[in-house]
Amino acid sequence: MNERELMMKIKRYDFALKELNLYLDTHPDCKRALALFQKYNELRKEAEREYNEKFGPITPQQSNNTSRWDWVDGKWPWERS
Repeated sequence: MNERELMMKIKRYDFALKELNLYLDTHPDCKRALALFQKYNELRKEAEREYNEKFGPITPQQSNNTSRWDWVDGKWPWERS
């Protein structure tokens, strides 16, 4: 999967999570929605981990280099597709 496809996948998970979040705010006892939220949250974490390994951090907090501030090495947020 290329960088653009993986970023779009993360954005789709973000959208689904936001919609489920809004639904659960008004239906907190809905087991199905809660299960979907947890499922998509795990899928998003996995996609984000894959993106970080292949293309670098999406946010500065994801930079794990202890010897150098490598956040500046990748594309800036507005340069990503």
